[in-house]
Amino acid sequence: MKKFSMAGVVLLAAASQAMASGYRIPEQSLNSTARAGSYVAYTPNADATYYNPANMSWLEDRWHIEVGATWIHLSSIDYTDTDFAAYNGSSEAEDFFLPTFFVVSPDYNNFRFGFSTTAPGGLSKRWKDSYPRNFAEEFSLKIFDINPTVSYKINDSFSIAAGVRGVYVDGKVRSGGDLTGFEASRDMEGDSLEFGWNLAATVRPLDNMNVSVTYRSNVDLDIEGDADLATSLVLPGVDSTYSGSTGVSIPLPAVLAVAVSYTFFDQLTVELEYDRTYWSEYDQLDFTYPTTLTNPVLSGAFDDVKPKNWKDTDAWRLSFSYDMKNNFILMAGIAYDENPAPSGTLGFELPDSDAMLYSVGLRYAINEDMEIGIAYLYDDKESRTVLNRTGAEPGNINGTFDDASAHLVTVGFSYKL
Repeated sequence: MKKFSMAGVVLLAAASQAMASGYRIPEQSLNSTARAGSYVAYTPNADATYYNPANMSWLEDRWHIEVGATWIHLSSIDYTDTDFAAYNGSSEAEDFFLPTFFVVSPDYNNFRFGFSTTAPGGLSKRWKDSYPRNFAEEFSLKIFDINPTVSYKINDSFSIAAGVRGVYVDGKVRSGGDLTGFEASRDMEGDSLEFGWNLAATVRPLDNMNVSVTYRSNVDLDIEGDADLATSLVLPGVDSTYSGSTGVSIPLPAVLAVAVSYTFFDQLTVELEYDRTYWSEYDQLDFTYPTTLTNPVLSGAFDDVKPKNWKDTDAWRLSFSYDMKNNFILMAGIAYDENPAPSGTLGFELPDSDAMLYSVGLRYAINEDMEIGIAYLYDDKESRTVLNRTGAEPGNINGTFDDASAHLVTVGFSYKL
């Protein structure tokens, strides 16, 4: 029987903690990884269907196909508690593999059609030390986005595009421990399928200059499933376990990106991008059940509304692409990305912080139809001190998270026919 996705419940929050704010993973292709996500205005390959479908209008009038795969390594995060050394701990290092696919059609009377499959977000965080395990023994989430798009070239200087998104999420959570003198545990797993949309536009005031805007809509992930909850507190006439259905609604937030690119001497392209992620949609976490959890431990741990109060975040990205005119294209990028979680609601499932991103990449044209390439990105998270424990009672966080980072390696193959 399907169980509830508490991983989604904690808001998809941790795997992408090492890629972008909240749970976003902007790097979905070879070019985007190589350019630190600064990939909206200048998108010369089939992955334009995902990053800026309006730019499909400027691609060569052929079929464009690209497949890619990204290996993500999340470092172990160290937690040092200010008050109690026994609360210290380290999360497990983790590795993931994300495949992607992009295709763009030839021109049909100024219309182009595209399709992409990506994994734009997710989470995974595992703590085995006793105190962090109370909150996040295992949180994992997978998000998949299927996105057909269509563009229309109004004239040689202006193109618009739109698409629909099918967002599938699958996840699970386990946690257990003793913070109040009584054991409490949960085991939840489930999935959800929701829909959204995206828009894009590109203006070319000069032949070597693009100005672009893209927008991805908010998608409310209304996750439903089953949960197994238990506590060691036994009271007369009060259930100490719960096995049944539950639900929660959490946002996959809207993203607005504005970018400009300029190509110098037909070789060096520089792109500057600003994007804003509307995380303020995530104001609380509220589980619903068809019955009241009368046990005070179960109710307090798993039923009470949890405020989140996330804020909208900004990211600035700068990238470079250099055509060496000998079948090689060199790429590099740098970015600064804010995190959305205020200290007052930050937890072990998402010990997020602001980050700097650095990337490099290389594409090689095998012939006029085929290209291969590889890219590397390093995401360096700042150390973060959080003080949200009140009084002498154990609970919440008074301490510092260190050494959070991620390494991404993306390989890609593109083909034109």
